[in-house]
Amino acid sequence: QVQLVESGGGLVQAGGSLRLSCAASGRTFSRYAMGWFRQAPGKEREFVTAISWSGVTTSYTDSVKGRFTISRDNAKNTVYLQMDSLKPEDTAVYYCARGVGSGIDSGFSSWGQGTQVTVSA
Repeated sequence: QVQLVESGGGLVQAGGSLRLSCAASGRTFSRYAMGWFRQAPGKEREFVTAISWSGVTTSYTDSVKGRFTISRDNAKNTVYLQMDSLKPEDTAVYYCARGVGSGIDSGFSSWGQGTQVTVSA
């Protein structure tokens, strides 16, 4: 089982940027899709974005399209989430997850512990 550790969260003003990182242990990181989810206070966890093992295919929820960018560096066993033009409604705990398979539609598991992102007005 892979271990995932998120970092890079913090407090920013609306319109600002953050880059989240997810470091993964394990020898097979590059074979699996990776994704980011988030959970705001009092709300359910929601899908944000995902990237295939090759990095060619990505998917974003509509609310973050044009503002967030997912990327990965398989040599470093790390996936990133660049978050630009942040809005107060982006405030949430952000979780990294590994896909069951190499494609973005195969489901996700091996959740990290999360990193807090807070966006002030």
